[in-house]
Amino acid sequence: MTQDIDAKDTRNAADDPAQPLDSRLLAVLVCPVTKGPLEYDAPNKELISRQLGKAFPIRAGVPIMLVDEARDLETEGSQ
Repeated sequence: MTQDIDAKDTRNAADDPAQPLDSRLLAVLVCPVTKGPLEYDAPNKELISRQLGKAFPIRAGVPIMLVDEARDLETEGSQ
């Protein structure tokens, strides 16, 4: 006997780009440069380091903690 499996049930939370970041992960993540706190910006899917002035992207539920991938926060006000 076979059962139909709902595709939604077999997906990992990281596969869903709309899935919020796990709060346990947020609790342990720090800025890779300053080791300071990060702010979660859910609408923009970013982790913000105010001390560094950078926003690290979150792609498919995975924070990309590379400075080369981070966006400068200063560019927001200069446009």
